[in-house]
Amino acid sequence: MQGSISYYAGQAAENAVAQDYVRRGFTIARERWRGKRGEIDLIMRHGPDLIFVEVKKSKSFERAALRITRRQMDRIFGSAEEFLAGEPNGALTNVRFDVALVDQTGQLRIVENAFGHD
Repeated sequence: MQGSISYYAGQAAENAVAQDYVRRGFTIARERWRGKRGEIDLIMRHGPDLIFVEVKKSKSFERAALRITRRQMDRIFGSAEEFLAGEPNGALTNVRFDVALVDQTGQLRIVENAFGHD
């Protein structure tokens, strides 16, 4: 039961984040895109640019942010590389990695360019 509640809460958080981006002029390229290396919660387009968004929901913004690990960032980078292989400009596409934090009240905090590839 708890697992399904968390699943639906996570989906609701992803939907709210997607709608926030849409309100700001972005378009949804993909939701819950899954490649061989893992899943990316949201992939948004803004003109020719792609924004890969990791959504984290927890009781507070701080707790949500702490749930992002180096291993998870590496998985997202690998998945993004895989996704970019299907784009017209491939790896030359302008990209950004955002983190969307959602607290227990449903408030959003978007951290643009939250992490880069080192």
